[in-house]
Amino acid sequence: MLAIIGGSGLYQLGGLEINQQLRVKTPFGRPSDLIYVGYFRAQPVLFLSRHGQGHRLLPHEINYRANIFALKKLGATQVLSISAAGSLRETIKPGDLALVEQYFDHTKGIRKGSFFGAGLCAHISTAQPCCPALNTNIRAAAQRIKQAVHSNNTYACVEGPRLGTSAESHFLRGAVKADLIGMTNIPEAFLAREAQMAYSSLCLITDYDCWMEDHSKHVNVQQFSKVYGQTLEKAQAVLAELLSTPLSPPPLSARSSLSGALLTDPQHISHAQQHWLNVLQA
Repeated sequence: MLAIIGGSGLYQLGGLEINQQLRVKTPFGRPSDLIYVGYFRAQPVLFLSRHGQGHRLLPHEINYRANIFALKKLGATQVLSISAAGSLRETIKPGDLALVEQYFDHTKGIRKGSFFGAGLCAHISTAQPCCPALNTNIRAAAQRIKQAVHSNNTYACVEGPRLGTSAESHFLRGAVKADLIGMTNIPEAFLAREAQMAYSSLCLITDYDCWMEDHSKHVNVQQFSKVYGQTLEKAQAVLAELLSTPLSPPPLSARSSLSGALLTDPQHISHAQQHWLNVLQA
């Protein structure tokens, strides 16, 4: 089943035939909001608003572990993130759509970035953090409706909530060679891998961050909101087309990411830990 995590401005999914609205309890606390369970064009779908209804949560306040765990507990095997991002490349313009292939983690360690710890040790591979099969499905859906989508992008995730400095923007653009910049995909993408779910991120480009010499093109909230609203329609059209046909199954690399990753001797795993570990391993 596909789970959709909606970012800024996407608090509900139009066209979703809702069967249930669930407030899921997890060992890691509460998810951002109710999870909507239903069908979109006959495809089973879960939907969760990342920032909560009314945009209540800053990026570092989001309980990413609870969000991902709740979606996995409800049967999700694939996660599609819809999120805003700034562009670090002139060819990726505000109003465009872009798919992520790689991540650079530039957060500060404030966020709880793993299900593991506290006596339970595992090390997953994140060499290829985004799902090639789901990305291919998204590109194909976009092509069918003649909607351009930039591919093969590296997303640098920053801590926020402040907008960045020009020095930081130039560093991520130059030294890191990142193409996109945002605040929310990490640790979400890595937690999805720990939960053995495929993950893809479709980004709505809202601005050029602050690397351009023309200060009028530097990111601000007013510009962000205006461009995001206009771009959201494009993303929703791609999403509707994506769900009009069956998705490719998630690859084995995602669905078996915990195989061989767990180091802790089973006799030292508590009953409570084993209970939530069973959900991740399902």
